[in-house]
Order: sequence, then structure tokens, then C-alpha cells
Amino acid sequence: MGTELMILAPIAGLIALLFALFLIARITKMDAGNERMREIAEAIHSGAMAFLKRQYRTLIIFILAIVVIISVIGLSTSGEGSLKWQTAVAFAIGAFCSILAGNIGMRIATKANVRTANAAQTSGLNKALNCAFSGGAVMGMSVVGLGLLGLGIVVLIFNNDSSIVNGFSFGASSVALFGRVGGGIYTKAADVGADLVGKVEAGIPEDDPRNPAVVADNVGDNVGDVAGMGSDLFESYVGSIVASIALGASLGIGAHGEGVLAPLLIAAIGIIASILGTFFVSAKEGGDPQKSLNKGNITATILSIIGIYAVTKLILPETYEAMGHTYSSFGVFIAAVAGLLVGFLIGNVTEYYTSAKYNPVKRIAASCETGTATNVITGVATGMASTAIPIILVALGIWAAYHFAGLYGIAMAAVGMLSTTGMVVAVDAYGPISDNAGGIAEMSKLPPQVRNITDHLDSVGNTTAAIGKGFAIGSAALTALALFSAYTQAVGISTINILEPDVVIGLFIGGMLPFFFCSMTMQSVGRAASHMIEEVRRQFREIAGLMEGTAKADYARCVDISCQAALKEMIAPSLLAVIVPLLVGLTLGPACLGGVLCGTLVTGFLLAIFLANSGGAWDNAKKYIEEGNYGGKGSPAHAAAVNGDTVGDPFKDTSGPSLNILIKLMTIISLVFAPLFI
Repeated sequence: MGTELMILAPIAGLIALLFALFLIARITKMDAGNERMREIAEAIHSGAMAFLKRQYRTLIIFILAIVVIISVIGLSTSGEGSLKWQTAVAFAIGAFCSILAGNIGMRIATKANVRTANAAQTSGLNKALNCAFSGGAVMGMSVVGLGLLGLGIVVLIFNNDSSIVNGFSFGASSVALFGRVGGGIYTKAADVGADLVGKVEAGIPEDDPRNPAVVADNVGDNVGDVAGMGSDLFESYVGSIVASIALGASLGIGAHGEGVLAPLLIAAIGIIASILGTFFVSAKEGGDPQKSLNKGNITATILSIIGIYAVTKLILPETYEAMGHTYSSFGVFIAAVAGLLVGFLIGNVTEYYTSAKYNPVKRIAASCETGTATNVITGVATGMASTAIPIILVALGIWAAYHFAGLYGIAMAAVGMLSTTGMVVAVDAYGPISDNAGGIAEMSKLPPQVRNITDHLDSVGNTTAAIGKGFAIGSAALTALALFSAYTQAVGISTINILEPDVVIGLFIGGMLPFFFCSMTMQSVGRAASHMIEEVRRQFREIAGLMEGTAKADYARCVDISCQAALKEMIAPSLLAVIVPLLVGLTLGPACLGGVLCGTLVTGFLLAIFLANSGGAWDNAKKYIEEGNYGGKGSPAHAAAVNGDTVGDPFKDTSGPSLNILIKLMTIISLVFAPLFI
């Protein structure tokens, strides 16, 4: 039964890609507006695609090196449990699928932005919302479609051999880390330069065409929040399934591979649920886009829960033995739904701490009246406080998953949480598209009512982006824990004794790594932003008539600065995540490496929540003041808010999101190379 139904996974992936093609056709048929709008949109599109091409050229060198290393080790070793050369093939396929998903999503997002702006001008809110969301849905369907299609094919080709299938997740993780780090550095170098010099020093509005960094800023929204987030959740998505496959195989769940089949079918049903959910996203003129997006999300979630119950009831054995305990198929259902609910609730907690509707952001905005220092202090405190509830939620989810279904349940909780990834990515990618639409409207000097619509969409997009980051962090924690469970099975560790000196050493090293990693990425943003600030100041100083609007800024130079800085600065942090687990595993052994992974998971999860939520809160506090509160734009409170938002930029868009990949990549590397550590 397992082999016969396994084909449904790649079929569901193919359906997602066909739906993405349908959305692409619908978007490209829409009017892209006047010549000025098309010109600006083409500059954003060209800058985004040029960065991706240059980034992928760098990444291909790394991919080829890993393929060679795995192949050489695999061909030079033999026997049960050894690293296999076929893992290199799975690695290459995983990397290729992730690259292709990012390329498709970025290409369409930079086509949908101008059409969203024009729809806001000609047709109103609902049409603009549908265009922006459709662009985001292309990214979402590309992620889950290529993820499940590629993984399903690898599983079928290599006959469910989890030691080979793990390589697919490793390939996805590698692309995700470079994408997150590189994209985060790019977008924040541009954003900081545009805000500090344009808004604070020159006193011109956001997205003003006189600002030389404005095009680079809009390009950065795409490379960071479309391609970057897409690669992040692509890795979590396939990583959770891979961990479930590995544990289903090693624990022998089901006589015919049912434990391997179940996560693939849950992912397949999640794709169908996400596609159906997209049809519920629509808003009346003057309505709330957030409610429309929530309606689609809730629909997809309910349909996924129904599908999860059907899979666990019909596919898994009614009871099964694992590690000396007896569990039931209904217990697996509870575990998967627990993960799904944890993801949903973490998103709501994130919204509370980062949305201007609620007190935390309003308190930060109020603190801006007394200057930058009190703004920063309040923002940091808010970010720290925001770690408590997500930790409790994840702990409850882990308890429920393990209590009802053991280690396999933890992995299935991650699968459950990520079953609606197609919808989650669609909602998240909607944000930068609507943000770009506002920028295009401003630079094209469209009527104020157009900018009012795009600003309304963008304000919702800020909230969805923050929710998406919270979901990504929660999914990263559960996925990393699932992969860690698979790692312990691979190296034969039943317990990790924290009284052992090697384990304690590992815990301290692992606990330190997220902080050191964040230091590297933040300094990278600082260096890149310094170059951007100097360039923007130079252009304001040297280009006669720029401030008067009679001369044109050199946008290409700013785009190039961000691009070069991102490509240069992303290498060292990315290599850190690859080298440390290999070095520790080979020199200090699997138990010490287990300690490293535990330490990195705990501090990385907490630090990621703190950075993402404090950064998101600072951003929305600035926007709350710009709406006319505490003096509005141009007031001392606004200047303090812009400074706080600038501090928060690398928090929420570079270092915080990159930690998701760090904790997952280190764990999947440990799992793939586990045979070398024994």
C-alpha cells in the first residue's frame, strides 16, 4: 500500500505548480499601468533578478563542492550505515528545487507589484488585494509544489532510504541560509541608507523618487521577504517531512512503510487545502484586507485538520510499538494538530507584540516622545517579553506530541504545523508586493487615493510579515527538534547526560553560536549600510537639482552597493553553520555534537523571537506615528521612531530570520554526516 500511494505526493506537488501557472497567467494579463510605472517596475525587477543570478553563481560553487565531498566520502566507504554517494544526488536536487522556487517567486512578485499599484488606481481595494495576494500565492505554491514534487521523486527513486533522502533537506538548507543571510544584508543596507539619509537628514517622504536608495530598498523587499522567506519555509517544509520519514523508517512504524507514507500524504492534503483557501481571500471596498487573508488561512487550516485525521485514520496502523511504548494513530493525529495549532497561536502572539492595534507597539510609540534612547529601551524590553508565550506554546506542543506519539509525534507535529505552508508563504509574500506597489505609486506620482489604498494594503502586509516570521521561527524550532530526534536515532544516542563534560562543552558552544552568528550578520549590515549612507549623501551633495526634483538619482549605483555587500558578507556566517557541526562531530564525538545542537536550538529560538518581534514592533511604532499620532511625520517623536526602526531593521530582517536556518542547517548536517561521527 505504501509504494502505491506514495505517488500521490509528487502528484500534489505538480498540482500546486499547475495552480501557480494559472496564477501567473492571470497576473501577466493585468495592465501594468503607464510608462513611468513600467519603467520603475522594470528597474526593481532587473535589480532583483540580477542579485539572484549573482547570488546563485556564488552558491553553485558551494553546491558543487558539497556534491564532490559527499560523493568522494560515499564512494570510499561501504557497509551498513555508511554515508552513500547517492546522498549527493538528493542534495543537488534539493538545492535546485529551492533555487527554482525562489527564482519563480521573485520573478512574479516583481511583476505583480506594478499591477497591484495600477489595480489600486483603476479598480480599487479588492482588485489590488487580489493581485498582490495572487503574486504571493505563486511563491507559496512554488515552495510547496517543488518541495513535495522533488522530495516525492527522491523518495520513490531511492526506495525510501532515509539516509539518502536526508540529502534533499541538506540541499534546501544550504540555499536557504545563503538566501536568508544574503537577502537580509541586501535589503537592510538599502533600507537603512534610504531611511536615515532620506527621511531623517533630507526630510523627504518614504519612496520619494529623489532618494537614490529608493529602488534598492524596493528590490531589497523582494530579495529579503519573498525569496528569503520562501527559501526559509521551503527548508522547514521539506525538513519536517524528511525528519518524519527518517523516524518512521528507523522506528519501523507500520509493516509496509506507513510511517514514511503518512507525512507525505499530510503534506499533499495541505497543498490542496491551501489552494482551496486562496479562493476565500477577497475584500469589499473599504473592507479589512487582514480579515480577508485570515479567512483564507483559517479555511486552509480547517481543511488540513480534516485531511490529517483522514490520513492518520486510514493509513497508519491503529496501534504501533516504538521504543518500548505503544501509541495509536489517533495519538499521531493529536500530535500533528498540536503542531498546527502551535503555529497558528504563535502567529497571533506575534501579531499582538508587533501590530499597532495593541498596547506593546503603542507603548513604544509613546516612548519616542522622550527620544531615541527610551524608544530603543522599550523596544528591547518588548522583544524580550515576547519570548515567553511562544516558548510555553512550543513546550506544550512538544509535550502533547511526545505524550501521544513519542519521537515520531514530534516530527509529525512539525509536519502538521507546516501543512499549510502554501497559504502561509502566500500571505507573507503579499506584504512586500503591496509595499512595492506603494513605492511605485509614490515614485510615479499617482493620485493620493491610490497611495491610500496601497498604504492600507502595506500596513496589513507589515503585520502578515511579522506573523510569517513568528510562524517561521516556531516551525524552525519544531523542525530542528524533529531532525535532532532523527540524529539521535542515527548515532544511537538514547539519552544526553548533561553531567558529562563533553556534553556540557557542547551546550556552551551551541549556546554561544547564535550570538556570534548574529554579531557577524549585524556587523555585515552595518558595514554595507555605511557604504549606502555615504553614497546617498554624495548624490544629494553632488547631483545638482536632485533635491529640487529636476535631476535624476543614480539608482543603479545604490543597487550595486547592496548587491556587492550582500554577496561578500554572506559567506563567512554561512560557512560557520556548515563547519562547526562537522568539526565538533569529528573531533569531540556525537554526544558533544548533541549538546551543541541542543544549546543552539534553545538560544537560537529565543534570540530569533526577540530579534524578530522587537524589530517588527519598532517598525510599526514608526508607522503608527506616521499616521498622525504623537506629532506625526517630521516631529521629534518621528525622528526617534525612525532611528529605532533602523536599529530594528537588521534584527527582524537579517539576523533574526537567519537564525531559523542556522538551527535547522546545523541539525541536518549532523544527520547527513552522522555515519562519520560514530
